[in-house]
Amino acid sequence: MASHSDFVDFVADQLRDAGAIRSRKMFGEYGLYCDGVFFAVICDDQFFVKITPEGQAAFPDLPKAPPYEGARDSFLVDDVEDRELMTALVRITCGALNTRPRKKRRK
Repeated sequence: MASHSDFVDFVADQLRDAGAIRSRKMFGEYGLYCDGVFFAVICDDQFFVKITPEGQAAFPDLPKAPPYEGARDSFLVDDVEDRELMTALVRITCGALNTRPRKKRRK
């Protein structure tokens, strides 16, 4: 089942204090970017954030689940009404992802 654009827009609005949030449609679902960093997906109207060691340390009790079959676990943010938690998680996650070396693209 594909995600609804209204849900994606709501999540993006909830994250407005984390940075410049942009969504991109991907295979019927959505990828989310913050200040150009890919950090999350929305699948079946559920919000999944990449797990980083920093995010794990800050939010050890957040549930984890794969966003789709065969995927690695991600944080599953059930309460998308909790703007403070979501903003903090995204800032920590994107900060950690920005410090990692970028993979080179194939030509």
